[in-house]
Amino acid sequence: MVNIISDIKSFEEMFPNCLENEKRTDALIKYFKNNGVIKAYESNKSWPKLAYPDVKIIDKKLKEIKTKKDIYLKKLNDWNKKHKSATNYHSVHQLKKLKEPLYWKHNMKLLTDRDYKKDFESVNLPVHLVGDDKWKPMIKMFINDLDYRKQLSLTVRESIVYKNDKKVARYADEVNEFRIESSDKQIKDIEKKIQAMNEFETALNELKKWAKE
Repeated sequence: MVNIISDIKSFEEMFPNCLENEKRTDALIKYFKNNGVIKAYESNKSWPKLAYPDVKIIDKKLKEIKTKKDIYLKKLNDWNKKHKSATNYHSVHQLKKLKEPLYWKHNMKLLTDRDYKKDFESVNLPVHLVGDDKWKPMIKMFINDLDYRKQLSLTVRESIVYKNDKKVARYADEVNEFRIESSDKQIKDIEKKIQAMNEFETALNELKKWAKE
């Protein structure tokens, strides 16, 4: 009689002497957790004969897992790159700034223009981000446009937005911290899914051996 089984408890009840094989039992548990179903019947061996899934079906499932895992591995690689980029954001721009004429113009003005230096210190402009296209226009305006510089300095001093933090680059820091946190979360989530697929793959390979017996 062929028995249809969808959980380890039912398997144990039908074939009580088989659970001594821990490796195969563990494979069955993982297989059932992935909504797997088997058909098995008594044989003259220590384990029953596996009627379903057969080798062909198991190979198909293994192929599906590989395809899915390849997609997640690509996603993992992309998120690792984003995480690395966010983690190294400030250090990378500390190097990039050296190639920017605006950065050197800023340094010259710091040395020669006391009023400029005072405004810069009050604003705490992130000049090291001059190589970032999102910050470069603002930095350029601050360096070259006196009216803009004075208005920005006044805003930082008086606006409630900057009451507890006089750093104009605060937003850049917050965005970058969010990128690090979100990429870290995605990486952990994808790694967990890949681990689950690896375990299911191992389980299927053990069932494949069983199906061949």
